[in-house]
Amino acid sequence: MRRSLFVFATTAGLFLPFEASTCGAPTGSREPAAALVPPAAGALGVAEREQLRDLARRAESELRTNILPFWLKHARDRERGGFYGVIERDLKVRKDAPRGALLTARILWTFSAAHRRYQDPEYLKMAAWAYDDLLKRFWDAEHGGVRWTVKANGKPLEQRKQIYAQAFALYGLVEYHRATGDPVARDRAAAVFRLIEEHAYDREQGGYFEAFTRDWAALPEGTRSLMDTAEPKSQNTMLHIMEAYTNLYRVWPDDLLRRRLAELVDRMMTRVLDPNTKHLHLLLAADWSPRSQRISYGHDIEFSWLLTEAAAVLGDPSLRERVRPLAVEIAQVVRAEGLDADGGLHNEGGPEGLLDASKDWWPQAEATVGFLNAYQLSGEASHLRAAGRSWDFIEQRIVDRENGEWFWGRDPRGRVIARQPKAGLWKCPYHNGRACLELIERAEQLLGAGAAD
Repeated sequence: MRRSLFVFATTAGLFLPFEASTCGAPTGSREPAAALVPPAAGALGVAEREQLRDLARRAESELRTNILPFWLKHARDRERGGFYGVIERDLKVRKDAPRGALLTARILWTFSAAHRRYQDPEYLKMAAWAYDDLLKRFWDAEHGGVRWTVKANGKPLEQRKQIYAQAFALYGLVEYHRATGDPVARDRAAAVFRLIEEHAYDREQGGYFEAFTRDWAALPEGTRSLMDTAEPKSQNTMLHIMEAYTNLYRVWPDDLLRRRLAELVDRMMTRVLDPNTKHLHLLLAADWSPRSQRISYGHDIEFSWLLTEAAAVLGDPSLRERVRPLAVEIAQVVRAEGLDADGGLHNEGGPEGLLDASKDWWPQAEATVGFLNAYQLSGEASHLRAAGRSWDFIEQRIVDRENGEWFWGRDPRGRVIARQPKAGLWKCPYHNGRACLELIERAEQLLGAGAAD
């Protein structure tokens, strides 16, 4: 996801060749694959072990004393059900603002994942509230899938089928199943998978199209999607389909799902990622031709670790070895080009350099995970230090100590971006809540189970 809405997020076995790209210029250091040596728990130095423990402690404190309590206290509309559409930075609630499937699905994922780890009954209640909201207000009983928005009273508003929203609905439903064992949630997630495959999968070129009418008909050529792009494909939609399919494959090892996930991993590496610059093409034509030159540092670093996760869940050793050096290289390029001296990650760049020096909340969250992932894959301590610096920036500049949760971000002059809400269609507990959980779990893996406590 991103602050502006300009950009976001074949048949099985077809492999398409690389194409030349015009996006960006290769910069940043390159570490050869042979030099990658993942750190072993017993070989960690004293300083690295303490860094990991400290990072995990701080992430857990932020998650359980700030992020999750904020949403538990402020987000639910206890009179009409569901979640408020907008909560301003000063906590003023816009009760009549439209509500989005995206926010509900992301709350569903976050509190399901939190309950799965902590077995907290309040987290489970919140997850169940979101599950009920997703199915009662957003699920299209006639045509399947989820609608984009509803009015504050729950009546349908924008009913086009945005594939980005379907992916997050699938993602949240799977996590609720993982937290509760509810087979209906898993079956509903599988139904969304089938809808995406039936309607959005490009059988000629591979990949997935952006959006459809309510009844899954193709939109007229040139129609701008709800993500504010007229291009047929985007890295953001396919990135989060990959994420959602990865989660679904954990609980539903379907053969078609496996083939599609493996194919999408390949396409993300070979067609969406620029082989020269190691940046994602944000927008693409149906034939994979790049349609944009902007660089989203947050999406790049997010991709680096979600790619690693997908390869691990697929369980193919050769794919994991193929992914490992690439994920590290992407992280290195992000550090070289997008990371500021204060530890914050800039929003966007391009062939001519930095284009948006603002630092929104979600790239900071993704940076901490992406840099820690690069450390896990390479054993290079500089990546661990980068993760720590990213977290320092979050605590010092992004966390809202007065009203809770995180600010939307900081502008190029370092000022809080005041005009954006604390909660809304895009502002949610998914990026920061997920980052905290990832930091805790990865620290435990590196140190040995329970060592981060």
